[in-house]
Amino acid sequence: MKSLGFVEVSGVAAAVDALDIMCKSASVGLVSWERKLGGRLVTIIVTGDVSAVTAAVDAASEKCIKKPCASAVIANPHPETVRLAELSAQRLKRKNTL
Repeated sequence: MKSLGFVEVSGVAAAVDALDIMCKSASVGLVSWERKLGGRLVTIIVTGDVSAVTAAVDAASEKCIKKPCASAVIANPHPETVRLAELSAQRLKRKNTL
């Protein structure tokens, strides 16, 4: 993982919209997504080159149907940060196989 991008938005529909915008605007891939408070807050995590992730997060922040609550880009994340994102991705994969 070269960089991680995070966009936190209110609602599942807005999160899907944000992910669609991010994937269409730059060459990024979904790592995972986290739903909190019954889906009222959703965090999308993407990965890619620093410039692509930055462009994707900026595009989602500008064009999403709801204004994101928070967003961030982490260039060259620490191995523990990567491990945390991978744990989230593993939980998502486990849920999909059940």
